[in-house]
Amino acid sequence: MRFTVYQESRQGGRSNNEDRIAYCYSRDALLMVVADGMGGHFYGEIAAQIAVQTLTDSFQQEAHPAVDDPFRFLQKGMTNAHHAILDYSAKHRLNDSPRTTCVACLVQDSVAYWAHAGDSRLFLMRKGKVTAQTKDHSRVRLLMEEGVITEAQAAVHPERNKIYSCLGGNQSPEIEFSRKTPLEDGDIVMLCTDGLWGVISGESMAAALKGTNLLQAVPMLLAQAEIKGGPHGDNLSVVAVRWEESYVEPSASSVSTQTMALDEVTTKLEEFGRNPAYKSDLSEDEIEKAIEEIRAAIDKFNPRK
Repeated sequence: MRFTVYQESRQGGRSNNEDRIAYCYSRDALLMVVADGMGGHFYGEIAAQIAVQTLTDSFQQEAHPAVDDPFRFLQKGMTNAHHAILDYSAKHRLNDSPRTTCVACLVQDSVAYWAHAGDSRLFLMRKGKVTAQTKDHSRVRLLMEEGVITEAQAAVHPERNKIYSCLGGNQSPEIEFSRKTPLEDGDIVMLCTDGLWGVISGESMAAALKGTNLLQAVPMLLAQAEIKGGPHGDNLSVVAVRWEESYVEPSASSVSTQTMALDEVTTKLEEFGRNPAYKSDLSEDEIEKAIEEIRAAIDKFNPRK
C-alpha cells in the first residue's frame, strides 16, 4: 500500500471538543474513523472516544496483515462500540445515554469498504469531483428525498442536526454499508464531521483538493470552515487519505507499508484528555478515571487476545 494521510480536529466555536478521530494501518490494510459525540457534561466525548478506540483496537487484533471480512469487521466494531457506550451509561446510572455518530472506512487490496451511523460523512473524490458519499441518517435528509424541502432549505432547517441513527442511545443503530469500491491512483477518501461539511460542500472541497498536497490543503479547508462557522461554529474534524496505487516518487508525506511485518500495526489515536485540540474542564484525576473506564467498557465487548 502507498498513501498520504492527514488528520486534524478543531474546537471551532464550542466550549469543548466532542469529536474524535483516528487512523491505523498494517502492511496490507488501512482503517480511518471519525466520531462526533453528543451528550451532557463530558459524556459525548466519552461516547466518541469509545467508538474510535473500539474500532482501532479491533483492527490491531485482526489486521494481520489484512482483515478477513471487511464488512463484518465494520459491523462488529460499531455494534460492540454501541454496547460499550450503553454499558458505560448503565454503570454511571445516566438518565440519557451519551451518543455518537460514527463513520469508518477500511481499505485493503486497493478496495474501500465503509460504514456509518449518523451524519458524519465520507466523501470519495476523484479528479476534483465527488464520486460517492454517505447519506446522513437525519430527518432533514429524509425530507429532501421526499421532495418536501430543497437542498438550500435543508442547509438552514432548524432540525438539520437531528439524527435518527447513532451509537449509544435507546435504539439499536442503523448501520449503513457501502459497496466494495475500487480505488484509483490519486483518489481522495475524506471522513469528516458536520462542522466541516456543514459549511463547505463536498464539491467545493473536492475541487480545492484536486492536485494539492493534503498536508497543506486540508488545514486551509479547516481554517475556511472555522471562519464560516463563526463564533458559534461546531467542532470540525477530518481524516483524509490520498491513495497512491501506482509508484510515485517517495516524499516525506507518503506512507509505504511494504516493509512492515505481518503482525505489525501503526495507530494514530489521541488518548482521552491528552490532546489540547479536545478542550476539557476535567481534572487530571477525572481524566485518569475516564481513561480507565473507557478501557474497561471496550474490553468487555472487545476482549484482548
